[in-house]
Amino acid sequence: MASSALASPFLPPLPAPNPKALSLRLPARRLSVATFAAPSGAAAAARERRRFLERYGLNPDDFEDDAEPDPREERRKDRRKRRSGRGEAAAEAEIAPVKSSEPRETHKMLQVLGGKVRRRKLLSPKDRNVRPMMEVVRGAAFDILQSAGGFPASLRPGRWLDLYSGTGSVGIEAMSRGCLEAHFVEMDPWVVSEVLKPNLECTGFLDVSHIHMLRVENFLANAEKSSGNYPSFDYISVTPPYVEVNYSTLLAQLARSPLVGEDCFILVEYPLKTDMAESCGKLIKIADRRFGDLEMICQTLSLQIRNYWDGMLSSPCHGTRRY
Repeated sequence: MASSALASPFLPPLPAPNPKALSLRLPARRLSVATFAAPSGAAAAARERRRFLERYGLNPDDFEDDAEPDPREERRKDRRKRRSGRGEAAAEAEIAPVKSSEPRETHKMLQVLGGKVRRRKLLSPKDRNVRPMMEVVRGAAFDILQSAGGFPASLRPGRWLDLYSGTGSVGIEAMSRGCLEAHFVEMDPWVVSEVLKPNLECTGFLDVSHIHMLRVENFLANAEKSSGNYPSFDYISVTPPYVEVNYSTLLAQLARSPLVGEDCFILVEYPLKTDMAESCGKLIKIADRRFGDLEMICQTLSLQIRNYWDGMLSSPCHGTRRY
C-alpha cells in the first residue's frame, strides 16, 4: 500500500534529496595495494621453458633437474648456512651435490692378433680412463719388430717391458709371438685386478709375467737408483695417456735407464702433433708410422740394427707399406 501511495498522482511529489545537506562521516580505510615486482630474467625463462615443454606434450617436472639453479637463491642459501654457525666447509658440503661413483665395467672388445693364442679375446674397461693400443697399430708394430729382428714369422725371443700396460694387450701379444716373459707397469689397482690379471690367466701367461703396480716414472727412477736389481729388456712399449706425459722427459729417462738392453727396441705411441726428435741420447729412430691422429715410433740403441733396417728399406724387393 505504501508503494501505491507514493506512486499516486494525487499526492505532491517528494522533494529531491540535497546532497550537500547529507554529511556522512565514515571511518577512513586504507586500501591495501598489491605491488608486483617485474619478473626476473631467470623466472621468465623458466616459465617460457615450461610453456615450451607443455606445448609439445611433455611434463615440465621431468626436466626440473636439468634447469640451471638461480645464482641469487644459491647465494641466499649460502648466507643462511653461514649465519647458522656451521662454517663455510659445512655449508659448501651441504650445497654441493654428492655424486655417487658408478661401478666400472669391462667388455671383450680386444683380441690377440697372432702367435700361440691368436684370436683369444681380452678384457678392456668400458670407460675411457684406459686407452688400449688400437689393433691396427699393434699389428703394424709387431710387423716392424719381426722384420727388424730378422724373424719375419715371430719375435726374436727376449724379455718385454710394457709401460702404461692397462689391459696388457701389447705384452700379451709379445708373449704370444715368442717373447719368453713380460713385465707390466700399471698404477690403477682396479685395472690390475679386474682386467690385467684375468687377461694373463685366460691366455696362460700369468706364470711368466711380472706386474709392477706403481707409476711409470717411479718405476724408471727406482731402476736407475738400484742398478743391477732390475733386468734389462729386449723390447719396451710405451703407450701412455696422451695428456699426462712429457714425451721428451720420458724418452730422456729411458735413454739413460739400465732397463734398456744393448739391442733393445722401443715402441712409443704418441699424438700426431707431438714434436719427436730423430734421436734422444743414445736412442736412434728406425721407423715412424702414422695412423689417423696418432703416430708410432720405433727406436733402438744398436747401430747394427739401424744399419740393417736401412739396408732392408733400400732393397728393391722391399715395398713401401702404408697404414
